[in-house]
Amino acid sequence: MESVGHFQRIFNRPKSVIAMVHVRPLPGTPFYQGNFNTVMDKALNEAEIYIKHGIHGLMIENMHDVPYLNRKAGHEISTSMAVIGYMLKREFAIPVGIQILAGANKQALAAALASGMDFIRAEGFVFGHMADEGFMQSDAGELLRYRKHIGAEHIAVFTDIKKKHASHQLTADTDITEHARAAEFFRSDGLIITAGHTGEAVDVEELKAVRQQTRLPVLIGSGVTAENLDSYYPYTDAFIVGSYFKMQGKWQNPVDENRVHLLMERFRFLENT
Repeated sequence: MESVGHFQRIFNRPKSVIAMVHVRPLPGTPFYQGNFNTVMDKALNEAEIYIKHGIHGLMIENMHDVPYLNRKAGHEISTSMAVIGYMLKREFAIPVGIQILAGANKQALAAALASGMDFIRAEGFVFGHMADEGFMQSDAGELLRYRKHIGAEHIAVFTDIKKKHASHQLTADTDITEHARAAEFFRSDGLIITAGHTGEAVDVEELKAVRQQTRLPVLIGSGVTAENLDSYYPYTDAFIVGSYFKMQGKWQNPVDENRVHLLMERFRFLENT
């Protein structure tokens, strides 16, 4: 399958850990501090810590830009993220991805193309849902046509299904495996499984069910820790880790180098067992 090849081409290893770089508030957002050089420096510093401990991939996200817009992000956001992505790709020879909140998937794709990033994380790919920002309609058809239009088919689109921070009451009669099948049919390049909130652990049985229903790569997008890595390892192709790598396990805090070391040591043990 083409999408499975997409994932393997980017990571070129059986399983991977992708570390989140939570970019500081960007221009035009309520908490922006007025110095973009500082924003870039902090992103590069976080990335350097992760690289030091053998992380396999990075993903940048504008998590500090609260409150988010629904499917919108101004040019000041997408260009800022493109610049940071370009800096990371220039400095580090590993895969780099991007997510622009909330659900600004086209903007993320354009930024990835301009900067040489390798993948995007797309929310709201299949099935509409009620998010923090309001109702978010699915965008698979529009997004993949846009990817074709701008010549970005080499950039993978990894997609959340039944994503965190959202109500799925409208699709309560469809379980996560049906969402997985729909995303595969609509040509997702990989499925991202989360719990209800940032930092909350994924249900192992739900993960197993998705694994059994799809040929796509499966990524865990929330709640991975050094302590629960063992339970997820057999069913997962990649682990997106954000909150656990931060001091006190809170995403908004600085990176805790000891936590990065602990998780990567455990990962290497499992990899070699």
